[in-house]
Amino acid sequence: MSAITEFVSTGKPVSAGERIPAGDAAAALSDDDLLQRYAWPDGDGVRIRLNFVTSLDGAVTVGGVSGPLGGEADHRVFDLLRRQAHVVLLGAGTARDEGYGAMRVDEASGAWRQAHGLAAHPAFALVSGRANLDPGSDIFANAPTRPIVFTLASAAAERRAALAEVAEVVVVGETSLDIAGLVAELHERGLTDVLCEGGPRLASALFDADAVAELCLSLDSLAVGGSGPRLTSGVAAFSRRFHLAGALRAEDLLLLRYRRARD
Repeated sequence: MSAITEFVSTGKPVSAGERIPAGDAAAALSDDDLLQRYAWPDGDGVRIRLNFVTSLDGAVTVGGVSGPLGGEADHRVFDLLRRQAHVVLLGAGTARDEGYGAMRVDEASGAWRQAHGLAAHPAFALVSGRANLDPGSDIFANAPTRPIVFTLASAAAERRAALAEVAEVVVVGETSLDIAGLVAELHERGLTDVLCEGGPRLASALFDADAVAELCLSLDSLAVGGSGPRLTSGVAAFSRRFHLAGALRAEDLLLLRYRRARD
């Protein structure tokens, strides 16, 4: 297993082909250590945390999926972030492209959650403007609790009706996603600690609405080129300042955490 440490740099020049040494202070962090570092500060209301992995040059997919990016350490943090979340929020396109199944965590995570007053598994909320999800898929068939599907009034009535048999279908907008309405619905359900795992269109909408409280960004050392999607795309330009809240390292991978600057 790749060790995750605090990011330590010697500040000395590095020769070609040489790596920055970890340093004596870079002790490997346990799962409990990581959970402490990713714990939310005290606060009220809905808090949305985005978790993304990107290539060195900003791509969020390689060959259409994120799997080739990040590696073992990123997957470890990915699982630990789910431990803390009330709900995992996801775009329908990402659910299809990445082969998502029912939202279940492993036994150790389930036990940790219950010991901390949470349900054994986080709720699953999917966003699909056209309600274009298969009601017979594993996402719904093996769900420990009924997922939530956020969709639009313009989605075909028969699709919404089919999904209503297996999920809680909530309309949040006529022809475009109403982020404020989505956030209000999550708050009403008590799902205030939100982990968004993608994709870029949903992330863009959340950034555009200034609804992102924290970005957990795994920066892979791979540069991929091409014209694949980036973290945000498809919206008008916006400006949102974030503060660096933490930096961890696993060999050549950086695990960065940014919180929205409100000053």
